[in-house]
Amino acid sequence: MILALETSCDDTCAAVVTGAGDVRANVVSSQGVHDRFGGVVPEIASRHHLELVNAVVDDALGQAGATLDDVELVAVTQGPGLVGALLVGVATAKGIAAGRRLPLAPVDHLQGHVAANFLAPDPIEPPFLCLIASGGHTLLVHVADHRGYEVLGRTLDDAAGEAFDKGARLLGLGYPGGPALSKLATQGDPAAFAFPTAARVPGLDFSFAGLKTALLYTVRDLGEAETARRAPDLAASYEHAIVEALIARVERALAAAPGARLAIGGGVAANRLLRSRAEALGAGVKIPPPEWCTDNAAMIGSAARWVDPVPYPDYLALDAYATSRRRRAA
Repeated sequence: MILALETSCDDTCAAVVTGAGDVRANVVSSQGVHDRFGGVVPEIASRHHLELVNAVVDDALGQAGATLDDVELVAVTQGPGLVGALLVGVATAKGIAAGRRLPLAPVDHLQGHVAANFLAPDPIEPPFLCLIASGGHTLLVHVADHRGYEVLGRTLDDAAGEAFDKGARLLGLGYPGGPALSKLATQGDPAAFAFPTAARVPGLDFSFAGLKTALLYTVRDLGEAETARRAPDLAASYEHAIVEALIARVERALAAAPGARLAIGGGVAANRLLRSRAEALGAGVKIPPPEWCTDNAAMIGSAARWVDPVPYPDYLALDAYATSRRRRAA
């Protein structure tokens, strides 16, 4: 039985996962205090993790009908993410594991998003292509085995989730903006505005900076009153551009690997339009349930099943890292 913790950003998460990939409990406590600042404030996020983490762990164990004595492996997100937030999870995991001399599995957050696709009851087995799209990362990777992946393309500037949030802010929708913008988009016309999709960016890399700038200039040109009136059309057109930019790279990757299957991970994978467009590709698409797409600890527990655990006391010196250690394959 694996007890997993995830604190890479502003959600305090704990889960209990079995070695077979069954999720016995998956608890996510969203802090809900960052909307007033228009984004996550790292110091505030860290302090709230400190306040919440023990209660979240207790809740996960309770829902699983388990105690710490039943835990055989502790897993935790080591990075990438906000270092202060990560350190809360890492320190908590160390304390739980060391108190019982249990092994500890440090997990890469992005590998967790891939490994969400390995959870029961409908896991996908490698090899496959995987689009990872979240607030901090956008990658297209080839997953050859359960332990890792080869980067095929990544964003040259902003992540897709960040583009959603900043677009929502320009439309006065607050933070987190992705779900609010997507909801508003259902009332609009995606063809009302021709926003760029970085179609000229070669290969499998992504770019969303030009799209954000295009929305900014459009909002300025329309003025406050007209922007408010056309907000549904703006949201629909902007969402359409983000999703089409993602799907275009996926289509290129699938064309270069006939017969390849596709999986999706990351918070943006919860977007209804992206899910619909991906499913329409007809490539044997695997998309986890929305609750396993956004940050959660079940995916960390899933990834931990293929991480070489660190024995006690070696992990007491374990540190967190802020940026991804993954590099594009040659």
